[in-house]
Amino acid sequence: MSAVLDHMLSIPHARAIGMTLVKHDASGSVVRVPYAEHLVGDPDTGVVHGGVLTALLDNTCGLAVRPPDGEAVSIATLDLRIDYMAPAEPHKDIFAEAICYKRTRNIAFVRASAYQDSPAEPIATCVAAFMLGTRGEPRDAGPRDEPGAAGTRGEPRDLPAPGGARP
Repeated sequence: MSAVLDHMLSIPHARAIGMTLVKHDASGSVVRVPYAEHLVGDPDTGVVHGGVLTALLDNTCGLAVRPPDGEAVSIATLDLRIDYMAPAEPHKDIFAEAICYKRTRNIAFVRASAYQDSPAEPIATCVAAFMLGTRGEPRDAGPRDEPGAAGTRGEPRDLPAPGGARP
């Protein structure tokens, strides 16, 4: 679990909102975010911002995809759909539990819920898909990636002016 914990703590926003790993094994992951004033989205009610739930669920789902032995696996979130069911109660910690229920060679599918008192009373649920084996390093330059080549990522291209004339 140490490698998974180290990975989670290497994510700046996970550290910023205080995520702690409660459990990670073959059945899935559980992560906790403690209530904190800087996470409040509505100062009048003390309710935690919905973005905290989004980050918590996305990270917990991503951890559930990782093997329990801590083997490094590169992943990227392809799809994350969240249903917000109730506001989080102020001054209570929030937990998320995620289960990877299907894994193919390239894609992992995960279900999760966020709760405070009991998993039977979720405040949000989600389903997610993750691409497996993404590379963390830049691609090798190819013909399309050479400076000045049309279609280069981040490079300006000569586009037709209105009416079809080239600049």
